[in-house]
Amino acid sequence: MPKKLQARSPVPSDIEIAQSAELTPITQVAAELGVQDHELEPYGHHKAKVHLSIIERLAGNKDGRYVVVTGINPTPLGEGKSTTTVGLAQALGAHLNKKVVACLRQPSQGPTFGIKGGAAGGGYSQVVPMEEFNLHLTGDIHAISAANNLLAAAIDARILHETTQSDAALFRRLCPPAKDGSRKFSPVMLKRLKKLGIEKTNPADLTEEEASKFVRLDLDPAQITWNRVVDVNDRFLRGITIGQGKEEAKYQRATQFDISVASEIMAVLALSSDLRDMRERLGAMVVGTSRKGQPITADDLGMGGALTVLMKDAIMPNLMQTLEATPVLVHAGPFANIAHGNSSIIADRIALKLVGEEGYVVTEAGFGADIGGEKFFNIKCRTSGLRPHCAVIVATIRALKMHGGGPKVVAGTPLDAAYTNEALDILDPGCANLQHHIRSLRKYGVSVVVAVNRFTTDTSAEIALVIEKSKEAGAQAAVMCDHWAQGGAGAQELAEAVVRACDSSVGSDFKFLYPLDQSIKEKIETIAREMYGAAGVEYSPEAEQKIA
Repeated sequence: MPKKLQARSPVPSDIEIAQSAELTPITQVAAELGVQDHELEPYGHHKAKVHLSIIERLAGNKDGRYVVVTGINPTPLGEGKSTTTVGLAQALGAHLNKKVVACLRQPSQGPTFGIKGGAAGGGYSQVVPMEEFNLHLTGDIHAISAANNLLAAAIDARILHETTQSDAALFRRLCPPAKDGSRKFSPVMLKRLKKLGIEKTNPADLTEEEASKFVRLDLDPAQITWNRVVDVNDRFLRGITIGQGKEEAKYQRATQFDISVASEIMAVLALSSDLRDMRERLGAMVVGTSRKGQPITADDLGMGGALTVLMKDAIMPNLMQTLEATPVLVHAGPFANIAHGNSSIIADRIALKLVGEEGYVVTEAGFGADIGGEKFFNIKCRTSGLRPHCAVIVATIRALKMHGGGPKVVAGTPLDAAYTNEALDILDPGCANLQHHIRSLRKYGVSVVVAVNRFTTDTSAEIALVIEKSKEAGAQAAVMCDHWAQGGAGAQELAEAVVRACDSSVGSDFKFLYPLDQSIKEKIETIAREMYGAAGVEYSPEAEQKIA
């Protein structure tokens, strides 16, 4: 059951609000949502994993209404997409009595311990316990780090062994004889043989030449693209040298650490439909090229199965709640600037089945509408087959003033007076940024609702101008929201606008920005032109080489 908030004014700090909240046991949240006991794996009292078996049980249920929340180009301070996602879900559930689930990404510890801070929302629109949400949660990111670094270790070990051993010795290690002297290829080895054009299935039948092709990946150390990862901002690991041990000194090479959520394994997790699909995607990841320029995959190294074992729990979404006891599925957390920037397909699918035909799923696309929003439509929706009924664009008057020529906004320093006093002269031209995003999302055939995330310094005239400019650009509605200060009650008008937008959605108008059969350059140029307003694209020699 929804919890009634007792909002205070002035609004206390996020941590004070979160720690003073009385939470509903996660088993009760799950039961009210429709998750059965055997489908739930609690991690303490207030968070739990949801087993994928629920997908099969609910397969006959009709999907609910699918709402994506994205935003304008933000200031370095962020404009409240997560807060709005949570506030909208609270408004739909606790105030409009709709069955609803919010789907959010799990935050990286890098931004959490940096100046940006956590990603649980803010004020009276938060996911709780917020400390659990922002830190380890149930260990999914740790599993990704372990799997990523296991593959990195296997790459360097393979280079060393291929350099120091004969074909026969490598073959014995890869395909050791049983007690009776017989040898047998594993399924992943048969997959590699097929890739090499070798149709034989008995190890004894391989010629010396075929055995050599099978055992030697011949990875080019200068073309390895797979880096190690750690989930903190550690600038001194951005460039490192490995191979400093006595036995490895001959194999030194320059490499780097990435942040864990930048691992391709995170992107794979977010796009997988089930365990088998994740296994195939993990095995297909390219880690580098051979000296002959052939791509080498995780399955060529025989690592796909091991990676899947490490990820077997991480594929299950995490169930949490908002301050008003609205269910939240937290799963995956790829960045939009290096991946597709959206939470998992699995979480969205489970949520859509749980809420049913009259319910709502509110999912968040990271960064702005031109990055995370674009990738939500063209990558996530294409992969999942799901179609959104409505898109919400979060805007703040502060960010629009910056886009209109306002002073630079720097995290950690006081805002200029232009941002705390009425300034229609810079807000008016800045609204062009919002209007561009509205027109961009309309190209996908979805209804657009603008959520103006209110700050205490915003004036009535400024809010009226943003609403006017939004409708002028084609937004079905534009609404001022105060969910940070009031929780779901402050987003009720937004929720009502979203319901109307979903009611008017026919679904058949949805379209992608480009077809899959276009070349890479054609896709790049379409996105640059349609999303960013570019006249054309010029390619550096390095880009040309990578595309080729």
